[in-house]
Amino acid sequence: MKSSRLLSILLLLQTRGRMTAAQLAEELEVSVRTVYRDIEALHLAGVPLYGDAGHSGGYQLLAGYRTRLTGLSAGEAEALFLSGIPGPAAELGLGSVLAAAQLKLRAALPAELRAQADRMSSRFHLDAPGWYAPDDEVPYLPQVADAVWHSRVLDIRYRRWKEPTDVDRCLEPYGLVLKAGRWYVIAGARAEAGAGAGAEAGSGPRGPRDVGPRTYRIDQILDLAVRDEKFEPPHDFDLAGHWQRHQADFHARLHRGQAVVRLAPRVASRLSEAAVAGTVAFEPDGWTRAVLPIESLDRAHGEFLALGADIEVIGPPELRARLAETTRVLAARYASALTPA
Repeated sequence: MKSSRLLSILLLLQTRGRMTAAQLAEELEVSVRTVYRDIEALHLAGVPLYGDAGHSGGYQLLAGYRTRLTGLSAGEAEALFLSGIPGPAAELGLGSVLAAAQLKLRAALPAELRAQADRMSSRFHLDAPGWYAPDDEVPYLPQVADAVWHSRVLDIRYRRWKEPTDVDRCLEPYGLVLKAGRWYVIAGARAEAGAGAGAEAGSGPRGPRDVGPRTYRIDQILDLAVRDEKFEPPHDFDLAGHWQRHQADFHARLHRGQAVVRLAPRVASRLSEAAVAGTVAFEPDGWTRAVLPIESLDRAHGEFLALGADIEVIGPPELRARLAETTRVLAARYASALTPA
């Protein structure tokens, strides 16, 4: 594995520039002592690599030196072709760029690897959106993506779920996320009242970042203007880490209540551990008693009704009473169907 590690060090220094031994060790998941030995091996092989001591030091390749490494493994070639998702790339305005890059990569591969990459493309198709969700219209996605890439300030008119629904926001966009076919922009918001999308680019107050980062759905942007002004993203902002925390917080806020229920065997058998909020008890009649997390009484009312006679809600009392009333209304409505002719 040493040759693979030496190759990785070369690629890391070529793509990232100067890196310390500690940074290389963390990236490669080895000890700093191992990195020192690998650097010495590269020196002996004639690689123009030098190191600087001190706080801002590290290892660096001689300016202008680039490796010519084309030794992709079969798995690496397949993964590169699998990673290209045409739909999102097209929405970002990069569809033709992705196609051209894949064409060049395919032409550079040896015949055997090219055949394996083609087999991967023909047998795997990635389609991110869900079945029952209509495709979102995201006309401003290319402008938002360009602002993210070039650190440009945005003025937007945004539609949210609470009153007032249509609001003006001045954003510093840090990054984009595609989740289940829906695009989001993670951005810091400035406290600039009235700085809507109709404002002239570069005009208006330039106050400090007020709130952030927050998550905005790009399909809910009603209007947008790009300012002739750049910003500096927070040096400690981590897009992947922020999104992971955002999802965890969303799920924590989503299911704040609980319901005690009895479930028929065929329903209980489909119940996953993740769906249970409390102790599961098996009762003598074959049914299962469980505590389930619920988002709200209204949502639980609809979801539990869909299970029909295979569920009995024990609590909370308000939810049980609402289901009982709905059942009474339904029974009265369909009473004629139960009466013998």
